[in-house]
Amino acid sequence: MNQPVPDSTRLRARWQGGQAAIGAWSVSADPLVAELVAATEADIVCVDAQHGYCDTATLPSLLASMRVAGRVPLVRVRWNDPGQIMRALDAGASGVIVPMVNTAAEALAAAQACRFPPNGTRSWGPLWSARPILTPEQADAEVLCVVMIETAEAVANLDAILATPGVDAIYIGPNDLALSCGFGRQTYRNSAAVNDLLTAVLNAAKAAGMPVGMHCSDVAMAHHWSDRGANWLTALTDVDVLASGLRAAVEAAHQR
Repeated sequence: MNQPVPDSTRLRARWQGGQAAIGAWSVSADPLVAELVAATEADIVCVDAQHGYCDTATLPSLLASMRVAGRVPLVRVRWNDPGQIMRALDAGASGVIVPMVNTAAEALAAAQACRFPPNGTRSWGPLWSARPILTPEQADAEVLCVVMIETAEAVANLDAILATPGVDAIYIGPNDLALSCGFGRQTYRNSAAVNDLLTAVLNAAKAAGMPVGMHCSDVAMAHHWSDRGANWLTALTDVDVLASGLRAAVEAAHQR
């Protein structure tokens, strides 16, 4: 059986080709839904273990369901904790998105948790037994460490975070970033200050040669920031698509 291509590899290939990646976000803990998400033509799939429904016990089955559809997705871990990062990778994630990274020291800790000695601190213990076991060097080269920029402190330390060895990309969380910077629930659509803030983070990453992703509320937002140079845009979430599809189907059924 052909081994699925890791989404970390898919992302790097698109970035090297100068193309933006369109992502799907999975927050359901249902293996069937996970398989359906993985079977789409999205460039990248991420399982959300921070705000989604999966936990340590259910994550391996979700990742296994996605591998059936040819995916080795990323996982957003609950926090910048080495144990959670290593557990997600052992369960079969091809990379991690680490929330609330505020300093270069925190970024380095996340990056090192993704890689084995001498490059990091990751402990050896793969759980995905159906896959050919990679050497530590192969695993280190494949893994993707993405740190989230979503606080005022992170913006203040952005240059140092971008220069941190082992950080492969940043991912902007616009909602938490606006909240942390005192803009409440305003967005780039109704606040010039929020727009300038997001643009400044994006431009700093581009200047440093660092790929940058952004979490988007809809496809229009994804297109907007892709046009401005973002390399990876989350454009849909499984439960949102399911809810909107159900509403549309019921509405259509009621029409005569």
